[in-house]
Amino acid sequence: MADLKPFTMPKWGIEMTEGTLAKWEVEEGKPYAKGDLLTLIETDKISNEVEAEADGCLVRLIAEEQETYNVGVLLGVIGPPGTSAAEIDAFISAFVPVGGSEAGRGAAQDKPSEAPVPAPSPTPPKTSTIAKGVAISPAARIAAEAAGLAPGDITPTGRNGRITRQDVDKVIAGSRMPKLSGPIEVPGQEDAFASPLARRIAVQNSLDLATIEGSGPRGRICKADVLAKIEKAAPPAAEPAKPVSPPPVTTGEVEIVKMSAMRRTIAQRLSSAKQEIPHIYLRRRVRVDKLIKLRDLAGKPGTINDYLIRACALALREVPAVNIQVHGTEIHRFGSADIAVAVATDRGLITPIVRQADNLSVAAIARQVAALAQRARSGKLEPSEYQGGTFSLSNLGSFGVEEFDAIINPPQGAILAVGRARPEPVEDDGAIRVVPVLHLSLSCDHRAIDGVDGAKFLEALANLIEAPDQL
Repeated sequence: MADLKPFTMPKWGIEMTEGTLAKWEVEEGKPYAKGDLLTLIETDKISNEVEAEADGCLVRLIAEEQETYNVGVLLGVIGPPGTSAAEIDAFISAFVPVGGSEAGRGAAQDKPSEAPVPAPSPTPPKTSTIAKGVAISPAARIAAEAAGLAPGDITPTGRNGRITRQDVDKVIAGSRMPKLSGPIEVPGQEDAFASPLARRIAVQNSLDLATIEGSGPRGRICKADVLAKIEKAAPPAAEPAKPVSPPPVTTGEVEIVKMSAMRRTIAQRLSSAKQEIPHIYLRRRVRVDKLIKLRDLAGKPGTINDYLIRACALALREVPAVNIQVHGTEIHRFGSADIAVAVATDRGLITPIVRQADNLSVAAIARQVAALAQRARSGKLEPSEYQGGTFSLSNLGSFGVEEFDAIINPPQGAILAVGRARPEPVEDDGAIRVVPVLHLSLSCDHRAIDGVDGAKFLEALANLIEAPDQL
């Protein structure tokens, strides 16, 4: 048998449970070299390029592009070029993902074999009796005897050469022929190179697969090809009766865009946060004329947002009751301020983290934020760069937004929303002056943070912003 290896959905970070195969970068059956790009995998946070660890060849591409699969699912089969379809089918049938989950087998069973192997004729079940002196576990003995296996048929992997249940299951799975599921083949279409779902849709709509041109790998007919044929053949809709009232104003065609894995995760997390976390909102105005003047001085690095990150970090050090995470009925308090900064990308919002911002200068914070934002927009963030954090900062001032309320990013306990600075009158030593003013909105998890603690944090933050020399 050819030396075949599985190519599975990788796992990056402890929170990753699934990924979307965005694009195959190799062709089925075409050899590649070490370091070549094999595929693009998108998760809820990042987009990673998967490179070949050694020279090889993907003899079967199983996973479909733009589909989402669980970690460990079989995406393809690696082996020598020219490996027979029967050997590949047997390998796919016997494949068991790490942990043996049935979810991991789904992708392998969705792809049909190119050369279906005839099912063997039914044979009576075999039974055997294994001698008592054989080193085999009780569960393995029962399974082996029921399957008619002798000890010599099984390769032991247990301690001291003991046969385990997994060893027996492996032999049984390897001898089991692939079982295809789907609709009955229609006469005259047995040789069509199409996916099971494409065949099923074609049967339901009385379509001849021979008249459809496949767009999949090596001309394989997929679901989209059949649906396109149905849409093309559909008769034009009957002209509706003219309404008595004036017709509504048309707004053009509607574009339907499938949510990315990242957008689905954002939707799920924000919905859960808004429903499960009792938000309390505290708002305060703070003048920033002195901060802007300090920033504009020669040699002062960073943006206003970098100064705000530094100010939040020092305020969290002063009011540690806000520098927390909430895990069920436990409150985790932290000795350093890890500030998550909201960054907008083409794929959605992500919050890379400036670690120990209370121990960094504004210049160091500016360098970290610039580097993190660049990697976030290119999908190159490592899990450690966006997971965790003790506090979040979301600044929409550059978009002209004057004030807003933000949703807490669990398990963090609070998030600060910052709008655009606008001129407003303020009292200054008995006089009224018009100076730039920021509107701050602090969202707190009321299960763990009392209003008075949030108020103390805003007071400490305002003092730092209005006396920026402390930063």
